[in-house]
Amino acid sequence: MEWDAPAIILHARPFGESDAIATVMTEEHGAHRGLARGGAGRSGAALWQSGNLAQVRWAGRLADQLGSFSAELVHPAAALAMDDALQLAMLTAACAVAEGALPEREAHPRLFEGLLGLIARLARGADLLAELVRWEALLLAELGYGLDLSSCPVTGTSEGLLYVSPKSGRALSAEGAGTWAPRMLPLPPFLLGRGEGDPVQWRDGLRLTGHFLTRDAFGLRHLPLPHARQALYDRVAKMAEAESNA
Repeated sequence: MEWDAPAIILHARPFGESDAIATVMTEEHGAHRGLARGGAGRSGAALWQSGNLAQVRWAGRLADQLGSFSAELVHPAAALAMDDALQLAMLTAACAVAEGALPEREAHPRLFEGLLGLIARLARGADLLAELVRWEALLLAELGYGLDLSSCPVTGTSEGLLYVSPKSGRALSAEGAGTWAPRMLPLPPFLLGRGEGDPVQWRDGLRLTGHFLTRDAFGLRHLPLPHARQALYDRVAKMAEAESNA
């Protein structure tokens, strides 16, 4: 059994002296693990970095075996992001969320294309944060935990939606939230197709998707939200605080 496909490196951990257990994502095969020979060695470690794009070949005697990887680097996204802390934080956070939340060997072509697009436009820096939040919302939807931002369930209106219920994932207007508004999650306008946001909206967006990622995508598997994702939120929260105090 074998396949050969363009892939995004999601994660690699050392295994033995110089090998690594790697997780990659492809359009057809989803998140897929395998043994990368030499993947933790001096020559292979640079290739098996989270966010890199590679042409990956997997081979195994049986379809359900771990199997082994071989790869050729196509785009060194990790190295290119190394000099920009925010770009690197976005790249590692997105890969960590995909690696931890997606069921192995389950194809999610829209998520693959979305992550590929994020990596291709990573040089946009902070301007890409709204797209990253939308990608996380798509991931939640693909896993069956999608947010419903179409209308307020209390008033029926699709206008003036300001909050999301942390329990139901439904959008709410100010009237619909009522006295419960302080307990609701702020809904950034860019998730309703209005602009690309600012640091405060990006922080609110990451808080919103982070809540449901923590509760559903990771919580139901008894896993914590990845450290890289929390670190990205903390960085953006500082950006929002600086803007608010300016």
